Amino acid sequence: MDFQQCTETIRGKVGEQSGLDAVLKFDCGAEGVIVIDGKSTPNSVSNENRDADCTISITHENLEALLTGQLDSITGFMTGKFTVAGDMSIAMKLQRVV
Repeated sequence: MDFQQCTETIRGKVGEQSGLDAVLKFDCGAEGVIVIDGKSTPNSVSNENRDADCTISITHENLEALLTGQLDSITGFMTGKFTVAGDMSIAMKLQRVV
């Protein structure tokens, strides 16, 4: 799955109302960013780098594993596959979306 496919997969999972009520960013370094705007109505997903309430720093490979169910979000966090900066409660809400 390339980076754009990851963006589209997240867009499909988020839908019009994610329940996040916040802005969450997946930062994949040089690959780019995927931003879920859970404050907008309807919710939106873009690759525009902007400030977020919570940022998840993750490799493209690990993001793909997370989206396909090969990586559990709790296990991924506990084993250092990704890091969370900002409001941790938003990252916890993400489990329902991803």
